[in-house]
Amino acid sequence: MPPEAAAPARRLSRLGQEVLLPTAVIVGLGLVWEASVHLFDIPVYLLPAPSVIWTDSVAIAGTIWGHTLATLYTVLVGFVVSIVISLPLAVALTSSRAVANAIYPILVLTQSIPKVALAPILVVLLGANELPRIVVTFLVAFFPLVIAIATGLMAVPSELIELGRSYKASVWQELHRIRLPYAIPFIFSGLKVAVALSVVGAVVGEFVNADQGLGYLIVSATAFFQVPVAFGALIILSVMGIVLFQAVVVIERVLFPWSAESGQNTIA
Repeated sequence: MPPEAAAPARRLSRLGQEVLLPTAVIVGLGLVWEASVHLFDIPVYLLPAPSVIWTDSVAIAGTIWGHTLATLYTVLVGFVVSIVISLPLAVALTSSRAVANAIYPILVLTQSIPKVALAPILVVLLGANELPRIVVTFLVAFFPLVIAIATGLMAVPSELIELGRSYKASVWQELHRIRLPYAIPFIFSGLKVAVALSVVGAVVGEFVNADQGLGYLIVSATAFFQVPVAFGALIILSVMGIVLFQAVVVIERVLFPWSAESGQNTIA
């Protein structure tokens, strides 16, 4: 096959693997779910059918949309804050062994505390507002991002570092021209994990203290046995996580196509 004809074929194959195949699997699982509920006559309050979830969710679409925007705001703010703090923190960790020994135990300590147990304390400290939910989202998301960035900065081959120093590169030039470009695949791997965990953190915060958001909707819906609505909110949370994850993937492919290709080759 000529090269000019092989390129469209590869794009179609990739489209099928990345879009059509997952979509077909999800649709198939939905059909099995629907058929199982009707076949075994499962009560709605235990496991509603997808058709019932869709009908009940569409009936209050305006309300669900408002809760979705509230959760999305918390997720994005917490995610952005985790990026802003994680990058300089990772640079500090990799710049000095003394700094790493001083900071790393504190980072591990923040992750060893269950966020569900910490959230009520944050409400007392910070007030019953949006801030505790953003802090919980940040605490859930930033640790894997710090570790991924620090790993990437330290993974640079020593030959490249020695080459830069032989040209009398400053510390900033070494970071900007050698370490950060080499760490890009690691950084985006951390971003993909962090953005997915941001959704989890936002919901944890909403479970403890919220008057809006999809987490709040799940709690209030289950309290009144509106199980289809709770399932609808859960599905929207899953879709939100997938969309945000894919947004990071697209950004990586657009800005750093060489990084995305290397990641695909590694997975393959």
